[in-house]
Amino acid sequence: MEGPRTPSPSAEPAGPRRRRGPREWAADTGLFLAAVIYGLAWAIALTEDPDVSETALLREEVVGAVACAAVWLRRRRPVGLALGLIPLSAYATLADGAQFAVLFTVAVHRSARTAALCGAATVAGQAAYFLLFSGLAPPQRQADPGEMQWIVAFTAVMVVAVLGWGAVIRHRRQLVLSLRERAARAESEARLRSEQAQMHAREQIAREMHDVLGHRLSLLSVHAGALEYRPDAPAAEVARAAAVIRESSHRALQDLREVIGVLRAPVGELPQPTLADVRGLVSESAAAGMRVELDDEAAGRPPDTAGRTAYRVVQEGLTNARRHAPGARVRVALRGAAGEGLSVEVGNSAPSAGGGGADGSGGGDAAAEAAVGRGTGGPVGGEGPDGAGRSAVAADAAGPAPARHDPGAPHAPAEAGEALAAGPGGPGGPEAPEVPDAPVGPGAPGGQGLLGLAERVTLAGGRLTHGPDDAGGFHLRAWLPWSEEEGAPGPR
Repeated sequence: MEGPRTPSPSAEPAGPRRRRGPREWAADTGLFLAAVIYGLAWAIALTEDPDVSETALLREEVVGAVACAAVWLRRRRPVGLALGLIPLSAYATLADGAQFAVLFTVAVHRSARTAALCGAATVAGQAAYFLLFSGLAPPQRQADPGEMQWIVAFTAVMVVAVLGWGAVIRHRRQLVLSLRERAARAESEARLRSEQAQMHAREQIAREMHDVLGHRLSLLSVHAGALEYRPDAPAAEVARAAAVIRESSHRALQDLREVIGVLRAPVGELPQPTLADVRGLVSESAAAGMRVELDDEAAGRPPDTAGRTAYRVVQEGLTNARRHAPGARVRVALRGAAGEGLSVEVGNSAPSAGGGGADGSGGGDAAAEAAVGRGTGGPVGGEGPDGAGRSAVAADAAGPAPARHDPGAPHAPAEAGEALAAGPGGPGGPEAPEVPDAPVGPGAPGGQGLLGLAERVTLAGGRLTHGPDDAGGFHLRAWLPWSEEEGAPGPR
């Protein structure tokens, strides 16, 4: 038995009444025929009763027909129709079928409390009619009290059965509606999880692109700035710088292709850097003219996650030092072992303020000279005094512009001339062109490199701290977990 949806907190909002479909017409026709058959059965029984006159039978038939016709209105106002049929069903037994059909509708489409009240009113109305009839009818027309009690009891049983049947249909519909809502909610949650997964993948790709391309592009900026602000450099050195730019561009494009390959390749297929690649990263920065030193005292091979995160920390620190503290001395320190954790520190001194070289001699354009090949520009390997593996790589002079390394703008782009041409040169050196200062401070333009790096370190289970020191330098420190179970002795 189907019909309009039960009004409930989850029911659809009221709107224009839709037309009945084939299913509704079939249900209405079935209930109408059931009411008619019920009335005909009682009409046949009353015909055989000698105490019922033809006039009384005719009146009951007319009342029963009116009640059955009212069944077609049950969908509009079932409660009002159920209450309106109480006098008719109390007077004419032939109208009880129509009353039961309307009570069924109330039980299906209204609350259990409303249906119970309508059912109780129906039984009470019939009992009240019999009491009133017994009190007003003449003695010769008095009905048998036992017969009246039997009729009231039969009506009560029928009302309970009809209301129970309607309650079953109601709860079944509510269950189906609940299952549909749960299915729709599950589909919506699945779609939301898919969107969140896509967003997470995009964030990972964006982070990888920042980490990989930021380092390469900073090298391009240094060498391109050297060519722009040192047009008097010898042709051989210009060609060497151009070759470095070409090689860095090619590597940047190759790295970009590898990062974008994440969209097509299965998870884990893209090669990831490890802690062993830090030495090459430092050497590459030294070749670009940075005065950088590597102090590697990590014993053994850390887990892949810790090694990859440590590589990103060093990469971010070198890129920031190159952009915001050109010419400053940079020191990279790796320490740790299985069971102790892996500590990574990238620190740079304050940017040089003038044209003195590393040894105190002149040479204010040392950074530009290193970028075009005049400096040593290459790694110098050797053992440290403590016996630990130590690689020191540095340019032969200090000559950056005075751009303070500000923690509030980790990726504020420095002017190429500021990074390469550093004020007046030494004795005999050419005067460097004036370059406007790059904006620094909290309001300087910049990216979110340190924020993304902090998130990466936190996801790896570590800690990240960064900030300036009293001498004007800047330090980036990270600690990453390295359990004994994950420790792998031997070379990295």
